[in-house]
Parts: sequence; C-alpha cells; structure tokens
Amino acid sequence: MSKFPMDADILPPSDDRIFKTLLTHPDAKQVLIDVVSTVIERKVVDVQLRNNEVPPMNTDEKHERFDVNCTIDTGDQVDVEMHCLKREEIGEKHTNFINKYVYYLTDLHSSQKSKGIEYSDLVRTYQITFCTTAVFPAQVDYVSRFSLRTQDGRQLTDQINMVIIELSKLSDTLKKPAGKLTTLEMWAVFFGYASDPVHRNLINGIIDEKEEIDMAAQLLQEVSQDEREKAIQRSRRMAETDRISDLLTAERRGKIEGMQQEREKVLSLFEQGLSLEEVKQYLKNN
Repeated sequence: MSKFPMDADILPPSDDRIFKTLLTHPDAKQVLIDVVSTVIERKVVDVQLRNNEVPPMNTDEKHERFDVNCTIDTGDQVDVEMHCLKREEIGEKHTNFINKYVYYLTDLHSSQKSKGIEYSDLVRTYQITFCTTAVFPAQVDYVSRFSLRTQDGRQLTDQINMVIIELSKLSDTLKKPAGKLTTLEMWAVFFGYASDPVHRNLINGIIDEKEEIDMAAQLLQEVSQDEREKAIQRSRRMAETDRISDLLTAERRGKIEGMQQEREKVLSLFEQGLSLEEVKQYLKNN
C-alpha cells in the first residue's frame, strides 16, 4: 500500500496539471478506467487517450486545456477536467462556467466523423468536470448530472452528457469512515484532500480500500518528490496569486477613480450655484 506519511509534503491532485498527470501516466491506465467507470456509472474495460499533449514548460498560461480526452471501449467520447480556478462571474448563475463546458461538450460531440454513417451511429459524449469551488451553492448534493430532457423530465437523448462534481461540498463526506464511502466519494475526497494533512488518516484509509486509488497515491508521491514538479507548482501558484492581486488592485483603483470623479462632479455642481437638495436630486437622476 502507498500510504502517505503523516508529515509528507503531497502536491494537490486538485491542481489541473497534477490531476492530468495522475490520469494520463502510462502506468496509471487503470486509474483513468476506474474514474470514468465510476462517474458515468457504466462498466468501462478500456480507454484510449487522444490529443492530450501539453507544453512541458507551460507554468503560467494554458496554451492548451489541461483536460483528459479519451475514448472508451464502446467508442464513446469522454473529456475529464479539473477546474481549480474560480471563474469571474456577474450574478450567481455561473453563466461563464456553464457556458464554457457546454461549448466544449458540444464541440467535442460534433467533432465526430459523420460522413458515410447514419446519425443513429454517432457515439455518446461525456464532459466530466471536477471543480474546487461551488457552482450550485444552493444545492446540497455535490454531484450534478445533465442531459437533454423534455419539460416533464423525460430524457430526450443520452448523446450528450455533463457531470459536475463539486469538491467543496464534501464536509459531511469527510466525517465518514473510509469503508463507508462510495467509490465516487473516495475519488472525490482523494482529488480534493490528498494534500491536506488534516485528513491524512481518511486518505490513507481510502488508499487501503481501493486498489486504483492506491495506484494514484503511489504516482502522486513520486510526482510530489520531484523537485521540478514542485517548482512548476510554486510557479503556477505564484502566477495565479499575482493575477488575483492585479485584478483586485485594478478593481480598487477603479473604485477610487470613480469616487474621485464623483467628488469632483459634486464640487462642480456647488460651484455652479446649485443647492444641496438640487445636487442630491441631480445625483439621484444621473
């Protein structure tokens, strides 16, 4: 068994680059098979990776998406991704997040070769997204499954499917013993908390329970001990911290400039001879 020492410095599988490494490593094919089988709730006996090369020195910008694109033994297409960055949104409907994955899901589905075949022969397409932030905060369940359905809930087709797994909603799951967890709960906890020493006993219990997670844990330890991987991880974390800091600074600068413009406008109105009530009314209307 590849249990983690209590004081081990383990890189987070919730980082998209580490996540992809665990699922696409040549020695971890069974890991990907088990993850896909578990999420789509169908027995998968084989997977074939495709178009999964990522620039090796890409530590800042993602010139290619850090996803895992594969086909399974039935010919169906499956795209698996870890979404570890909070996408900027206006309002609470997460439109940018949802539209992004609908776009890639439908793009992948329509990329099938259709010439010379009947539409009934098109394979199914699945978009699986593990995410570290809440997408549906009002919903308790951490797993959401979507397909095309009629108004009364009947499934129109199983051709395109989306599964969103919110790792931030596992607080109750973390209180369960490893032996009581479902396979999906085990993978979700491993991906979300393998690097957290606070939950190391639970993670090690999961490693004991599940052979494929033991394989992933062994690979994760090897990656975590590689200084180059640690350097890349630090660089990515620093780049993201810088990005957020710059964004917050720009927002604060905008607010300050807006307040200054408002102050200058008020002074100008007073200089024009308007009364306090007239100024208030002007600002209310404009």
